[in-house]
Amino acid sequence: MTKEEIKAILAENKKLRTEVTALQQQVVQLTNQLQAAMMRIAELEQRNKKPPPFVKRNRTPRSEPGKPRKKRAAKHNRSRKREEATRIERHALANCPDCDYRLRGESIEYTRQVIEVPPPPPVEVIEHQVVKRWCPHCEGWRRPKLDLSGQVMGQGRIGVRIASLVAYLRTTLRLPVRQVQAYLETLHNLRLSVGEIVELTHAARRQLQSKADGLKAEIQASKVVHGDETGWRENGQNGYIWAFVTDGPEAVRYFERDQSRGHQVAKRILGDDFHGHLVTDFYAAYNLILCQHQRCWAHLLRDLHELKETHAGTVEVVTWVKGVRNLYDDAQSWLKEHPEATPQERQAEYEDLLTRTGALGRQYALSYEHPCCTLAKRIMRHQDELFQFVLVPNLPADNNLAERSLRPLVVIRKISGGSRSDEGTKTRLTLASLFSTWAARDQNPFLQCLTALRHPPATAPP
Repeated sequence: MTKEEIKAILAENKKLRTEVTALQQQVVQLTNQLQAAMMRIAELEQRNKKPPPFVKRNRTPRSEPGKPRKKRAAKHNRSRKREEATRIERHALANCPDCDYRLRGESIEYTRQVIEVPPPPPVEVIEHQVVKRWCPHCEGWRRPKLDLSGQVMGQGRIGVRIASLVAYLRTTLRLPVRQVQAYLETLHNLRLSVGEIVELTHAARRQLQSKADGLKAEIQASKVVHGDETGWRENGQNGYIWAFVTDGPEAVRYFERDQSRGHQVAKRILGDDFHGHLVTDFYAAYNLILCQHQRCWAHLLRDLHELKETHAGTVEVVTWVKGVRNLYDDAQSWLKEHPEATPQERQAEYEDLLTRTGALGRQYALSYEHPCCTLAKRIMRHQDELFQFVLVPNLPADNNLAERSLRPLVVIRKISGGSRSDEGTKTRLTLASLFSTWAARDQNPFLQCLTALRHPPATAPP
């Protein structure tokens, strides 16, 4: 080995020794950092033993027995409901795909249902030809009398099925006239003008008016009626829609517009012979209706909550609000605990609630500067009308039914601003009364309208 080779080996050895020393120092430094990190981790674990929220909890191993699985109810423990097939398409092989031998025998391997709608059919244009024939005996031409009642309305050219569809789209689905126009043209290749669509709804309303009048008579004969009102502009003039509705299998929704919001409107609609229970809010116009009243607790509780939020720092206000709220909660709890209560028991509970209500009302009714004065006076004024639902079985304690019934018309008003004519208002509210009533009775509004137009009254109202 030459001197140059020995010199190179010694230089390389020296370099490697230097690198080893540096690596050893780095290992010592990293070891110290690791020990410091482990100590910090242990310290943090002792401080907070709960894992951070992003850490998932350990799953129970499958080998360990867990809690028995909760079984579903029998009505839910079944496969998807299959519809009755309207058409069957068979899929079968005639020959074996491997050896091309002719297959024999058969059995259904499985079935799969696909639900689809058929292509929308174009409208039918039916031409009725009235043929006249010569009678040699009478020496005159004779022709049959064409009676299309039940097929068209009056002398119009549009059938009652299209008229029912237009009324349904306008009333239940709340489509604008131009979208109804686009729907008919796109799906059924039928082009109707805006005016013709509007006139169709007017004609349907005139033929269905007698049924709407029947709803008004049912309201007047009902034992429990919910009433409410909302604004409705007609041709830029302010007015109000009055809603009177009932619940149950023979539910009724009746709407009528009047320029006045006075009590005489409600009195005219309900009639002089109305002796049922009227469920309303605290609007003063209902005070003059001579019948039994149940005032809406939802409105009162909302005002109580607002009072409590406004004066949250005043202890006596919060205490008084809780006391009034407890009256309602106690009444509802008593009804749940006594579902078969006798009239005498109901009367006793009613009188107890009436006594407690009077005590709370008198507490601030004459303190005109007190925050609770307004609601205290309201309670005193209507104390005998707050707990009629305790006396009468199944009488609601709120007026939510009337407010929910008015909601579709309120949405229409916010979009369109109202109607432009008396005719438009009558059509809108008459159709809304009928279609809402049919829907409340779990009936198909379109089919009910079609049936009513196919069987018009003997003399349709003008």
